[in-house]
Amino acid sequence: MSLNRRQFLSRAAFFTVVPAALSGWGGGGGGGSSPENGTTAPAVGTFRFPQGVASGDPRPDSVVFWSRCVRADGTAADVALTLEVSAREDFASLLASVALSARATWDHTVRAKVTGLPAATALYYRFRAGADSSAVGRTRTAPAADATPAQVRFAWFTCQDWSVNHWGAMDLIAAGDHDFVVHVGDYIYETTGAAFQAGAAEPAHGAITLPDGTALPGGARHATTLADYRTLYRTYRGDARLQAVHAKFAFIGIWDDHEFSDDAWQDHQTYTNANLQQTARRRAASQAWVEYMPVDFGDVSFDTANAAYDNLRIYRDFRFGTLMHLVMTDQRLYRDDHVVDEAAIAAAQGHDPVNGSDSLGARYFVQQPVLAQFEAARTAALGRAPGVLGTTQTAWWKTTMKNSPATWKVWGNEVTLGRLWLDLRTLAPAPYNALYVVNADGWDGYATHRAELMNHLKTNAIRNVVAITGDLHAFQCHVVRDNPDPAVGTPVLVDFVSAGISSSSFYRYIQAGAGGTPLAALAATPAVFDATLKAHNPDLRHGDHDAQGYASAVVTATSFDVTFHKVRPLTADGTAPASPLLSQQRLSVPVNGVSVSLV
Repeated sequence: MSLNRRQFLSRAAFFTVVPAALSGWGGGGGGGSSPENGTTAPAVGTFRFPQGVASGDPRPDSVVFWSRCVRADGTAADVALTLEVSAREDFASLLASVALSARATWDHTVRAKVTGLPAATALYYRFRAGADSSAVGRTRTAPAADATPAQVRFAWFTCQDWSVNHWGAMDLIAAGDHDFVVHVGDYIYETTGAAFQAGAAEPAHGAITLPDGTALPGGARHATTLADYRTLYRTYRGDARLQAVHAKFAFIGIWDDHEFSDDAWQDHQTYTNANLQQTARRRAASQAWVEYMPVDFGDVSFDTANAAYDNLRIYRDFRFGTLMHLVMTDQRLYRDDHVVDEAAIAAAQGHDPVNGSDSLGARYFVQQPVLAQFEAARTAALGRAPGVLGTTQTAWWKTTMKNSPATWKVWGNEVTLGRLWLDLRTLAPAPYNALYVVNADGWDGYATHRAELMNHLKTNAIRNVVAITGDLHAFQCHVVRDNPDPAVGTPVLVDFVSAGISSSSFYRYIQAGAGGTPLAALAATPAVFDATLKAHNPDLRHGDHDAQGYASAVVTATSFDVTFHKVRPLTADGTAPASPLLSQQRLSVPVNGVSVSLV
């Protein structure tokens, strides 16, 4: 990106873009770290980097570098610091030296995009403030656009609830050999003390106290203000294992719901049937995400002067030579309301249509005929089918997929694409004898929009499409069709779903909620539940619904190989296991074939 001096100065307050050739210039972000006018240099220990360092959004010629620097005495004054980037671990020579300022306005976070870097190159970076230095980070630029790398290796992860289980999977990711890592959402959880967070957490993860927060029924609180969301990010990024992942690998991230509010759509929360609109809260959540993610805002947008909830755009794409094209989408900020109206379900069952919470029957375990009926009504009201991506992002996704020259088109996708139904019409007594859509917060709840995208892949012969997904707290692999009926649908992509780093598993949620219903027998054990879902969904090729962990991929010209890494639970005394890895399952998709084999 080419910037003249005026453009550079106007943007440097938030996001600095510096060509490596100009990086020695001391303007822009707010001065270097050397004392001026005869002042005494700050002593060692004056400044701290409590959230470590990070890099992100790697391109062939650029990377974004991030850190947070504060004064050790707790004063809120801005901090002058310098970013150094080198191809040498000892920093004997520099590719870039960028003057920055960690400003209180942005919670003392800084982010700088350095351009003009060599492609497919390992780089080292650090931040210096006075006599203090951050940890040294390592990153890697992407291959040149016309290069054909022999392979691309990456990991993806999701759903890292601070308050549940442990983060041993982070150690495994940091120990891996990856070119970069991807996060597909739920980097933080906006609630503290919620019922789903009642399980034990490792001793290293103490309780989080929100400075403001809003009470929820049952004693939980949810983040409400910018201070609340910043507290969550500071806390999560205070974990040494997550810092190690960021320090070792370039990061490509997108959000899901918990970065704002559970099952969110646009600027609406869904804690109650009222689906309250909370624009100020949405903007606070978005700003905190912006502050703490190493995102390339030279390519996407963030406009603080825009008072709307959608004052930023974070969907974007990345190319790794001719081998792989990664397309990251935003599935919360533009999505329409969930198809089935919670208030209507509440009224039909004699519940409170405003203050009650009827997610069951409206977003989860929704009867398929009810979903179809509500979708028809929503379509008539909107003049189009309700969707997840919004009209503008949908058009962008279609064009990006159609025009991609890469061998593999990889979709960074937050919520499950594969069909997940449960047919109890002949298995359960009334009123449970129905065909259920298990999770209508995922793509199953927006069936026409999903069919539109899948049909686009089919009609344009777009091949070798793989989705990498999170949200469900389970390991799954689906073959996805233009029509979810295996008897008539054509396979168009494979969806790999990773379990969460620590969040309670999908099976445990079902088991807890199934007591006293016919579903209890189907969820008697994890193995029974896995077998039940596979029996009702023939395109579910692999499922482990009682798991925590992460996923990794090795991409070559001939195959897309995924490994699910499952970790052990907390030990009997409530501590994290010394050796976290429990098992691994490898799956492989051949080039030019929509099929999956277990290896």
